[in-house]
This record gives sequence, C-alpha cells and structure tokens, in this order.
Amino acid sequence: MIESLISDILFGFTGLISIINPIGVAFVFLDRTANLTDEERRLLAKRVAINAFFVLVAAFFVGTPILHFFGISMEALRIGGGLAVAVSGWQMLNAPEPEPASVDHPIKPMSASSASGKAFFPLTIPLTTGPGSIATAIALNANRTHKLSAWLLSSFASIVISTLVMLVIYYVYSRAARLSQYLGVEGTRVAMRVSSFLLLCIGVQIILTGLTGFLTPIADLRAVK
Repeated sequence: MIESLISDILFGFTGLISIINPIGVAFVFLDRTANLTDEERRLLAKRVAINAFFVLVAAFFVGTPILHFFGISMEALRIGGGLAVAVSGWQMLNAPEPEPASVDHPIKPMSASSASGKAFFPLTIPLTTGPGSIATAIALNANRTHKLSAWLLSSFASIVISTLVMLVIYYVYSRAARLSQYLGVEGTRVAMRVSSFLLLCIGVQIILTGLTGFLTPIADLRAVK
C-alpha cells in the first residue's frame, strides 16, 4: 500500500511538473514582472504558487463533476485552454524589447496592489496551471474509487502532489531574476523568446490533442459505417 502511494505521488508529480515546466515559464514570469522589485516579485511568486496549489486541489477533487455539470468535455477544455496558452505565447513572442531604464527615466516598480491583480490571471491561469495541468490532474483522479480507504489514500496523494508542485513553483519563480543574472542580458532575452515560443507550441499541442480526441470517434464511426 505504501509502495503504491509513493508510486502514485511520484507519477502525478513528475507528470504535472513536466507539463507546467516551471523553469521555462519562469522567464515568462520574469518578463511579466520586469517592473517589480525583488521583494514584490518574491511575494507575487508566493501568491502564484499558493493559487496553483488550490487550482490543482480543485481539479483533483471537483474537476470532473464541474465539467459534467456544465456539459464541458475534456476535449473542449483542452481546445479552449490551449487557445488561451497559444495566444499568450504569441503575444510574448512578438512583444517589443523593453526600453532600458536610465537615471533620468528609471523604471518605476509596480505597486504590490497592482502586482496582486496579476497573480491569478494570467500568471496562475493559464501560464502556470494551464489546461494541460488541469486536464492532467482531472485525468489522474477520473477513476477515483468510492471505497473509503482507497479514497483517503488517493486524496492524500493529491494533496501531497499539489504541495510539492507549489513548493517547486515558488522556489523557481522567486529565483527567476537570479537565474537571469547568470545568463546575462542577451542570454535572458534569448531564454524569454525561446520560452515564449515553447509556450506557443504547448498551446498548439494542447489544441491538437483536444481536436484529436474530438475527431477520432467521428472518424471511427464513419469507418464502421
């Protein structure tokens, strides 16, 4: 039982982290928070990580019932969410280079209240916990059993997975500026463009996955006829 629990936690954690890709998205996070001070960025990273935790927990426990209640299929979730991710990546990819700060016209750091307005949208959804991670969380618990002991173990695994993901997101996002210092100005610009392009590709891939899931049954039905 313990071995199965550890296996479920590792499987869910690695699957979600690979989809969220916090290191790659950290450069997008840094670009979106370029006018913040280090302390404001750290607090915002903490808020985004906490938001991501609750989004994943909600997806784990009530994702499937909510989709069924509104009549939303997994394919529709992927297509709509993938479109949001792709548009965000496209905007980041084609954004003009920011003007460097000068002594006469320094960049004024954004206030903490303004920064908190970005915490949930778009920094948490869809940039961090987008449709891919939400769909993955829903799929991991799609067949959650009603047996009490198994349900408790599955619930415990879901909370542990969400907590681990939250800690990784906070650690990486809060150190995004330090990572950019290692890369330098040009290296950071290249990394941001690459991350934006990967974000665009991820969005397109999520859309294609949703379209494939939608069109495959139709093609199979026509083949039978």
